[in-house]
Amino acid sequence: MRIAHVSDFYLPRLGGIETHVAELAELQRSLGHEVHVVTSTPARASAGNRRVHRVTDTLARPRALHPLAVREGLRTLRELDVDVVHAHLGVASPLAFFLARDAARRGTATTVTVHSMWAGVAPIMTAMDALGGWSSLPIVWSAVSGAAADTVRRHLPPDRPIRILSNGIDQDRWRSPAPPEPSGELVLASVMRLARRKRPLALLRIVHRAQQALDRLGDPTRLRLLVAGDGPRLTAMESHLRRTATTGTAATVMLLGRLERDEVHRLLATAHVFLAPADLESFGIAALEARCTGVPVVAKSSGGVREFVRHGREGLLCGSDDEMVAAIVRLAREPGLRRRIAEHNRTSDCLVTWGRVLQATETAYESAVTLQHTAGAGAGRRALERPAPAASQGAGR
Repeated sequence: MRIAHVSDFYLPRLGGIETHVAELAELQRSLGHEVHVVTSTPARASAGNRRVHRVTDTLARPRALHPLAVREGLRTLRELDVDVVHAHLGVASPLAFFLARDAARRGTATTVTVHSMWAGVAPIMTAMDALGGWSSLPIVWSAVSGAAADTVRRHLPPDRPIRILSNGIDQDRWRSPAPPEPSGELVLASVMRLARRKRPLALLRIVHRAQQALDRLGDPTRLRLLVAGDGPRLTAMESHLRRTATTGTAATVMLLGRLERDEVHRLLATAHVFLAPADLESFGIAALEARCTGVPVVAKSSGGVREFVRHGREGLLCGSDDEMVAAIVRLAREPGLRRRIAEHNRTSDCLVTWGRVLQATETAYESAVTLQHTAGAGAGRRALERPAPAASQGAGR
């Protein structure tokens, strides 16, 4: 099967969409598919990968959100002449949005996966639908979690189903032995893009308040927070840390900057607790990596982390910042609970391993081909005539 993944955001930029699309494409190639990636994210240097088509690289001032990216992307995708287009959407994803719309109109089997929480975007989606009629096109819709699917469902016809195509993980790659038990210091870790929607400043305040709570209780435990990531809120975080450093009750915080995946793995292997403070987290790939490493996860119950973290089993789910403060204090003061969760995470199978995700993705493609055939386009028949290898072979991790 000839597959094209379309994503505005891709490596070397780091994030949930970027890493998911790269790993999904690589695993599909290992199963015998011909897989291309069409993206508007430029490369830092010539990567030489003829299967990754960076449509802004030849334009002036190449960047992911470029006014000419859609024009170049449409030309590239039509030249590829694929069987299936799989578009990956955030909130602002013009390349993926318009290329998916064009592919569905031209009769190519099309699947769309939404990787973000479409909260507060009703006016934008209504206007886009009025201009392009995208909600009525023969597209198989999906989202990375039930939480994300709920926000997409409001913008589609009531009879249009939404599948769950979550991020995947190679659990064996992330498993790690237990770190040494805390000796007066509890290591907290967080991995995120330092953007407002991820709430990095709230993270600092939560940990600061947790340290104050421990001090009031007479608990000698010191909290050390390790934050991996880069982004526009870095300067604000540095300013916040300078202000709180003079209070005498501040936790120790280290801002580590951007880390590569292997470096993130090593960081998580040293942590006792992982923190995910975002209120609108569509999935939470970093939290999933922490869970598979064996780290108890403290996260908001409002987002997609609840797809793989159950309260009291893989971590603690919280409804507010106050509850996150209380959860940190609880894990610091109840080592038995922390060790039990950590052991469960290291030894139990996760529900979103790549084998399951690949099978669900292949099923979505088959439905997209059938949907186009039913709609009368017929161009998707080529995919049916090219049997794909079973997704369970070679990727059962």
